[in-house]
Amino acid sequence: MLFSRFKTHLPTPEEALEGRPERAFAVPDRHTVLGNPLLGPYPDGLEIADFGLGCFWGAERKFWQTNGVWATLVGYQGGHTPNPTYEEVCSGHTGHTEAVRVVFDPAVVPYTALLKLFWESHDPTQGFRQGNDVGTQYRSAIYTHSPAQQQAAESSRDAYRTVLRTSGYSDITTEILPADTTRPFYPAEGYHQQYLDKNPAGYCGIGGTGVSCPVGVAKADG
Repeated sequence: MLFSRFKTHLPTPEEALEGRPERAFAVPDRHTVLGNPLLGPYPDGLEIADFGLGCFWGAERKFWQTNGVWATLVGYQGGHTPNPTYEEVCSGHTGHTEAVRVVFDPAVVPYTALLKLFWESHDPTQGFRQGNDVGTQYRSAIYTHSPAQQQAAESSRDAYRTVLRTSGYSDITTEILPADTTRPFYPAEGYHQQYLDKNPAGYCGIGGTGVSCPVGVAKADG
């Protein structure tokens, strides 16, 4: 296959698909479960967190079921191709991972609680795969929106690494990077948004290690 080698090899910017200046599809206005706007505007006081933990269908459901989460949406992040499509991302030739954007109220659910859910909902030691799903788009990732989030994410990783190693797992491969202009979040097609609400019996590849992430190991102030 033309793109087969990129399933487990991140493309360089020169190797990546060219993409397009604008999104090639529409995104629904509102969350089918929570009823709030997907793309904003978001109320004052809410914060944003971005996570990649395998197939985004099941990952998104984990977060929308969490008290204090105002909205969730799935998309593509961490790659090179602007405004990619699902087919392009799955080719491995864009460099993106499947991501979930979480809009949350930190007064109800702190960022550290979202980190705990993130770590415990997948196996962060698998590199370019998650279970039977193989490819760079399934890699584990956290894209942070403040220095406090970055510090909290790194601290939680270090603490979870210790307990995972004690349980016989290899090292964590999660990338933790700022969600800056070099790593924009591109919303996915409408049929991916809240997929498991629309298709309750649909595929969910999310599964954790069964190892608990230590609580209270990191602090985020905003």
